[in-house]
Amino acid sequence: MGFHLTPGQAHDLQGADVLLGKLELDKVGALLADKAYDAQQRVLDVLVQSNCEAVIPNRSNQKELRAYDREKYKWRHLVENFFCRLKQYRAIATRYDKTARNFLGSIHLAAAVIRLN
Repeated sequence: MGFHLTPGQAHDLQGADVLLGKLELDKVGALLADKAYDAQQRVLDVLVQSNCEAVIPNRSNQKELRAYDREKYKWRHLVENFFCRLKQYRAIATRYDKTARNFLGSIHLAAAVIRLN
C-alpha cells in the first residue's frame, strides 16, 4: 500500500507515475485500476515490461479493445471501500491540515488504524 499526494486539480496519472516507480511490479501479479489509467505509454507499457497483468478496462473512445479479466476487476471494490472508510475520518474528509506533509501524515495514520481493525 502506498500513497502519493497530488494537487486537487492534477490528473490521476501524475500520481500513478510516482507509485508505479515505487512498486516492485514483477512481484505484483496484477494491477487493478479504472479507465483513467488506460494510458499506453505511461501505464500499460510499464506493466508489460514488468510481466504484470493490467486489469484496466478500455476507455470508450478506444478503437482497438484490449482484453482484461472482468472477474479480477470486480475486486476493485475493495479499494473503493478503503477510500470510503478513509473519508469517515473528519480531518481527512475536510482536510483540516494546511500543509501537505501533515495531511499525508494523517492519511498514513488513518490507513494504519483501518488496517489494524
